[in-house]
Amino acid sequence: MNQRASVHPESAAPAPRAAVAAVVAAALAEDAPWGDISGESSIPASVTARAELASREAGVLAGTDCIVEAFRQADPSAEITLHLRDGAPLEPRIHIATVSGNARAILRAERIALNFAQRLSGVATLTARYVAAVDGTGARIADTRKTTPGLRMLERAAVRAGGAHNHRFSLSDAVMLKDNHLAVLKAQGLDLTEAIRAVRARIPHTMHLEVEVDRLDQLPAVLAAEPDTVMLDNFDLASLREGVALVGGRCVVEASGGVTLETVRAIAETGVDVISVGALTHSARALDLGLDIGTV
Repeated sequence: MNQRASVHPESAAPAPRAAVAAVVAAALAEDAPWGDISGESSIPASVTARAELASREAGVLAGTDCIVEAFRQADPSAEITLHLRDGAPLEPRIHIATVSGNARAILRAERIALNFAQRLSGVATLTARYVAAVDGTGARIADTRKTTPGLRMLERAAVRAGGAHNHRFSLSDAVMLKDNHLAVLKAQGLDLTEAIRAVRARIPHTMHLEVEVDRLDQLPAVLAAEPDTVMLDNFDLASLREGVALVGGRCVVEASGGVTLETVRAIAETGVDVISVGALTHSARALDLGLDIGTV
């Protein structure tokens, strides 16, 4: 599968600078809480160096803002040149960035820059494979809230770099009534349609309302409440096709649950509008990147 087929670097909006600065600062502090003893005991403070960050395998780049931020926080006077942007295709030995500055600072920031870039490029690479797998079907690949705590904003940007779309960012962004919400409502003896309509009446008119169903027989009552999106959770292919037909274009249809690279194409071909994939962020393998350094 060509993981670069649907990548569009120009549309890979980065995470907000303040968020990047905060997580990078925390990572640098975690890695050297009382300084870098190895670098400070072995390298004179005045020594400068030049480093090249490059890819060691094929993939899709993400996390370039973290690379810049890590080296800049370690050495504000460092010269950092990015040769590629997030969303760019990678092959082995492709140069990503060049850094010149204080040698101690470069060594202090090296692992943090690589950790972020490798993790986020892994997310972008896996995402691009999913996007390529559904190419031509009209289905949209989206992420989920199954992200690394504290890194959601960065991982969401990596998903965009891979050519996919973001779902709601947090519990505060949209209403999603999942199976456990519906179970609570049912236990109270509430009619499902009226319960969903009551939710609609309580939220702003601009807020999106999505309802998850795990059985086809739930759909008529849910559709009667006119949600914006219905999520068909863990449906087999035949049930997905039937669900799409029952919805009949009245709202967006999302498929979710157990989606893999091997199954995503068939899911897309059932006619669903969105396929949400937790694996994009919870199961992505870090991409192999490296940094080579020399004195100048």
